[in-house]
Amino acid sequence: MPDAGGGDGPLGIFGGTFDPVHYGHLRLAEEAVGALALSTIRWLPAGQPRLRDAPRVSAGQRLAMVRLATADNPLFEVDESEVTAARPSQTVPTLERLRSPEHCGGRRPLVLLLGADAFAGLPGWHRWQSLFALAHLAVAHRPGYPLDPAQLPPELAAHCRDRFCSSPAELAASPAGLVATFAMTQLAISATRVRQLLANGESVRYLLPDPVIAYIRRHRLYPHC
Repeated sequence: MPDAGGGDGPLGIFGGTFDPVHYGHLRLAEEAVGALALSTIRWLPAGQPRLRDAPRVSAGQRLAMVRLATADNPLFEVDESEVTAARPSQTVPTLERLRSPEHCGGRRPLVLLLGADAFAGLPGWHRWQSLFALAHLAVAHRPGYPLDPAQLPPELAAHCRDRFCSSPAELAASPAGLVATFAMTQLAISATRVRQLLANGESVRYLLPDPVIAYIRRHRLYPHC
């Protein structure tokens, strides 16, 4: 039967390497819920990322950190399917799986959450044009600096020209095909910087949730932890 988590309201899909998960990730997901009227955010840690270097720690450990980081938010749920999959993680096959009858089915609105840089890079993704048949796309941007379609790669701009919407109600009214934007409080946190701090034995307090920091230290996931 179709996935029941969060009812039939728009379901946010948030994939990533999360190496490690940090407050920038959490804040993006939190603000997307309010700005886009999402019923739930489903986190999908990548098992074998296709477009990135190999993660520093195992997929199971990254999954465990995401579970710890999201445990106290009832609007967040974690999907381990990409971690256990034998294939490299790719967004279109993941969304196709979620669209199957035993998961979300074809009618529930799915909203894929992206940063502005990732959105601009879509033409380099596997079967990227198919995304719009499977989900809406929601692009986070800096407050006061909305996404400028004129600055997008021409192929992407042409594909999105008639898809931009301005109301969360539009996302809820159809299962896929639109592009929404939302402002996100900017936090100057990156997983790369967190890893550098950990490798140097420096503090990462207030950059990651305390349970995630404790997990990293307990398992010595990064050098000098």
